[in-house]
Amino acid sequence: MEQREVPQKDSFWLPLFVVVISAFAAILNNSSINVALPKMMAIFGVSAEDAQWILTAYMLTSGVVIPVTGYLGDRLGTKRVYLICTAIFTLGSVLCGLAWNNSSMVAARVVQGIGGGAMMPVSMAIVYRIVPREKIGLALGFWGMAAVCGPAIGPTLGGYIVDHLNWRFLFTMNIPVGLTGLVLTNLLIPESTTRDNLKFDAWGFILSALSCFALLLALSEGTGEGWTSYYIVSLFICSFFFLLMFVIVELGSEQPMLDLRLFKSGVFSISVVAGSLITVGLYGGVFLIPLFTQDLLLMTPYETGLLLMPAAIVTALMMPVSGFLFDRFGAKILAVTGMALTAWGTYEFHNLSLSTGNHKIMLLAMLRSLGMGLAMMPITTAGMNTVPVSQVGRASALNNVSRQVAGSFGIAILTAIMQNRQVFHAARLSEGISAGSAGANIMDQVQGYLSLAGAGTQAKSAMLAVISGLVARESMVRAIDDTFIVAALFILIAVPLAFLFNKPAKRGETLEPPAGPLAREGPDVPGKLGENAST
Repeated sequence: MEQREVPQKDSFWLPLFVVVISAFAAILNNSSINVALPKMMAIFGVSAEDAQWILTAYMLTSGVVIPVTGYLGDRLGTKRVYLICTAIFTLGSVLCGLAWNNSSMVAARVVQGIGGGAMMPVSMAIVYRIVPREKIGLALGFWGMAAVCGPAIGPTLGGYIVDHLNWRFLFTMNIPVGLTGLVLTNLLIPESTTRDNLKFDAWGFILSALSCFALLLALSEGTGEGWTSYYIVSLFICSFFFLLMFVIVELGSEQPMLDLRLFKSGVFSISVVAGSLITVGLYGGVFLIPLFTQDLLLMTPYETGLLLMPAAIVTALMMPVSGFLFDRFGAKILAVTGMALTAWGTYEFHNLSLSTGNHKIMLLAMLRSLGMGLAMMPITTAGMNTVPVSQVGRASALNNVSRQVAGSFGIAILTAIMQNRQVFHAARLSEGISAGSAGANIMDQVQGYLSLAGAGTQAKSAMLAVISGLVARESMVRAIDDTFIVAALFILIAVPLAFLFNKPAKRGETLEPPAGPLAREGPDVPGKLGENAST
């Protein structure tokens, strides 16, 4: 049975608001959990390695679920799938709030990850099916506020809740949001067309799930286990093998789970690659800046969040602005300008030192966020606009899987680079403070001060401890500076790709024809993304 798409004359703003709020709640919740891990470790009596699975379980589950969302949306309808996702996420939040030990919390996070991980790709598919083509940039600008602002606001909110309220409130606060989202989604969001003749690509699902699971697990555990360890190398080999099999199966399937033929569109391919490179830079900043402020400047997570709040506000304001500009000027100018600003802002962080003031960090973060808000949505929208409406769900799943992997890869590779550079700088600094060098005078002075302070016979040991601590702090600062340069390079690589984007499509202009046998089975491609579809 087929149901019609929402007519273009209907207002899409209220349904869009419902989609944005529900997706934002899922991202905000996941990004606010990091600061609560020490509290959970103490309450549950587990090590950091065990508690880390509270984060890893959600990430792995999301990576497994996202590829199947396109099929489910086409088969059951995006509204129905979104309702199911919201219900599962709300149920997972209830279970997390009731968790009594680490194992029960990890199990509850798996449930939460099933719903939360699928909400973003399904919500993007809903936006494309309820918004007219000529307004899609502005609409995706508002939708993108959830994707970018969630990770920025999450640590601030999480820090405040952990410091002033109960950590369980991090999860229970999702319950009223989820219930409200269920009611409003059912009332306001129209159902998409459904395709009863679709067959479930079981092999595609199994292979994609195994490949994503092995890859994301390797990226999350690589730093702790060692990148050359047998465990991590085996995971990478398995992931590559399953991915290769997945590509072979999907290209030979009449109804693939993820239609890899979408990459025949040059603009869509550029969009995915550029978006993934920017995601590496985005997560690099989200990871490195709190590390610098909390570990070196000794700020609390809440104080760090307040410091970065202006940057989050800048991104929130720029998202709809960039969407509005995209509808008029296309992606090329916005993407080039935005990525250049983002790369510049990220690179400027390589001058951080222990004497860097909060205002400089705030201004650089705002510059970075200005570019990020200007570039992210035009890049995504330019690629998605080349996709026929019948394949929007599949394209959204493909896009989100790519960025999920890119985010995990970014954190993993930047962590490894930072640790290696820290060892390098620690060795260089130690060489400079050796006997017979100018550093020896410093050591003698420190030992003299400690003796006068009453250290007595322990003055030399205390001096070595002080010098060692200073070396460790300075080497970490320099390592973070070097890592910001690498993060900026990832973004800079994406800048030339933006010059390949086409001019914006004129109103009423048809989309590119679908590629592959799957597209022939779906609805005809409408001239605008909000028009009725029929078979």
